[in-house]
Amino acid sequence: MIKDPQKVKVFITREIPGAGIELLKKEGFNVSVWPHDKPMSPDELIEEGKKANAILTLLTDVIDASFLNECRNLDLISQFAVGYDNINIPEATKLGIAIGYTPGAMSDATADTAFGLMIAASRKMFYLHKKIMKGEWTFFRPKADLGVELKNKTLGIFGLGRIGVQMALRCKGAYNMKVIYHNRKQNKDAEKLLGASLVGFDELLSQSDVLSVHCALNNETRGIFDQKAFSKMKPTSLFVNTARGGIHNERDLIDALKAGTIWGAGLDVTNPEPMDANNPLLSMPNVAILPHIGSQTEEARGEMSRLAAMNIIEFYKNNRMPNVVNPETLTMGKPGLNA
Repeated sequence: MIKDPQKVKVFITREIPGAGIELLKKEGFNVSVWPHDKPMSPDELIEEGKKANAILTLLTDVIDASFLNECRNLDLISQFAVGYDNINIPEATKLGIAIGYTPGAMSDATADTAFGLMIAASRKMFYLHKKIMKGEWTFFRPKADLGVELKNKTLGIFGLGRIGVQMALRCKGAYNMKVIYHNRKQNKDAEKLLGASLVGFDELLSQSDVLSVHCALNNETRGIFDQKAFSKMKPTSLFVNTARGGIHNERDLIDALKAGTIWGAGLDVTNPEPMDANNPLLSMPNVAILPHIGSQTEEARGEMSRLAAMNIIEFYKNNRMPNVVNPETLTMGKPGLNA
């Protein structure tokens, strides 16, 4: 147990929903929040990190080896996100800095986004909405701007975890879609729930009518959806990515759509972010793009705030973390302010 929570300085790198901040203050922690509505520069982040015992970070914060070695005073970093590809985990582990994250908080919100993008792309909704705004909704054309239906199609999930399962449940319930998936490990519980089948990567590409990405970004998945992968997909298929933009090669995706190698795409993530306003994907009829809003609901962001705060509270009160990336750090003997 800690003797005096007021001695534990917690720095939050951006204003977040109040649930987590209130929890930390109620427990007596000394909490400060970056007051500006803009990301911190690397130097500003280091300056604040040096003053803190714990920091609560966002996905946009670059927590690289340089930062971690400058701020090796930190006991832990609690990430306001389900992903943590912005953090150098091996370096943090070497320095004994525990890393927390918020899995499960945004599963429904992100699955809703993927499901919506799938429908929007399949019916060219974003493109047709723009035509109205341009005054191009004129008379009925029986063969113009036709979409495709989703009933009884095959859904391929790349990364059948919490979010992937929720996406599959929506597709199966609404459209009676057959579910196949590709994972590093078999998900027997999901197979039982969904009647899903584990397949190889090439089989996932060739069989999916809709291929939805829900994996983490890492060395294995970075750029995996490239020209070679798209060439193995059906010319009638839809590609949906609500995970990370770095998982697909954007130039190759543009080429595949232009050539008719695949039929359409729905993206909540791009590479880079923010996307350039002149990106050709934005003007394609069969593409729907959103500005990374997967977790952007009051419920999801509130739960993310609460979980990120609980990682900090439980670390100092009980030397544990409800959601920890590198649990070995909890037994490395770094004392922090624990009594």
